Amino acid sequence: MAKSQQTYSKKEKEKAKQKKREEKQKKKEARKAEKTPGIDFAYVDHNGNLVDTPPDPSMKVEIEAEDIVLGIPPKEEGEREAFDPVRQGKVSFYDSSKGFGFIIDNENNEKYFTHVSGIIDEITENDIVSFELEKGQRGMNAVKVKKV
Repeated sequence: MAKSQQTYSKKEKEKAKQKKREEKQKKKEARKAEKTPGIDFAYVDHNGNLVDTPPDPSMKVEIEAEDIVLGIPPKEEGEREAFDPVRQGKVSFYDSSKGFGFIIDNENNEKYFTHVSGIIDEITENDIVSFELEKGQRGMNAVKVKKV
């Protein structure tokens, strides 16, 4: 007579799995029995809070579709113009052999790094220059540097 392929431990594991399935099914049925029929609703009141009562229709605000602006709203007259990206400053240090230097901004006395790749005209120390700012790896860099 041939011996069964299932060992004792396999049989025990299968029994434990079956018992877990039955317990899970019983819990599921118990939750169904406890739940009251119907659907629970949550409403949002005029302040944006979740409440269980419907909002008051008199507090509703009507918005026309034409009043909704997508993107940046157009400028109205009297608003300040956008700031000029071109700045002026003085070259505090420049090493032409290494190809970098520093420019001090006239407006805020900030010191900005500049590289030979961002310089248009030949510059030397104490030159008055105009430049634009660009975000670099270690902060803002002066680019498009020209003598004034």
